[in-house]
Amino acid sequence: MNDSLNMYDDFADVVSSEEFVSADEVLKVLKKYSSTISVFDLMEVNAEMIEESKYVQDSYKQKSHGIYAKYFLGRIRDISSDNHEYNKNIDKGEFIDSVATLKSYHINESITSKTKFPLIYGIVSLYTTFILEEPIHPVGTPFPGSLEVEEHDGKFYCPVKDANMESPNAVCKMCIAEQLEF
Repeated sequence: MNDSLNMYDDFADVVSSEEFVSADEVLKVLKKYSSTISVFDLMEVNAEMIEESKYVQDSYKQKSHGIYAKYFLGRIRDISSDNHEYNKNIDKGEFIDSVATLKSYHINESITSKTKFPLIYGIVSLYTTFILEEPIHPVGTPFPGSLEVEEHDGKFYCPVKDANMESPNAVCKMCIAEQLEF
C-alpha cells in the first residue's frame, strides 16, 4: 500500500480515551497530508475526474465538474492554509466510523486509481464534515434529475443521501446533509 494510507493510522494517535476528539488535532493531521499534494497531483486528479465523466450528459458534466474542481480540489489549498483554532470537539464514535469508511474506500480505490484521488477524497471529506461542519458535496452540487444539494435555515439537504447509505464506501453516512424531500 502507498504511504498516504498512513494518514488513517495517524488518526489513532488523535483518538484518545476521551469521549471526544479535538478538531484542532484532526486538522493538524489533515494539514500534514494535504501538504504532500502538489499542483501536479491536483492536475492528474482533475484529468482523472474528466476522463471518468466522459459519458455524462454535457450540461450536467460542466456544472458538476466546476463545483468539484473548486470545492473538492480547491479545498486542499484551503486546508493547507487553515490557521484557525477550532477549539471544538468531534464525536469520537462518528469520527472512528468515518475514518474506517474512508480507509476502506482508499484501499479499494488505490487498486484502480493511479493518482492521489483516494487521499484527497479522504482529506476533503474529513475536513468538510468535522472541521467546517458542511456537507461533503457543497450547496449547488447537481445530481441527475435536475436536483442539487440545498441549504434551508442552516440545514443542508441532499437528493441522493438515502439512496447511497448502504453503499459500503459512500461518504453519505458521514455527511451532515439530510435527505432532500422531492
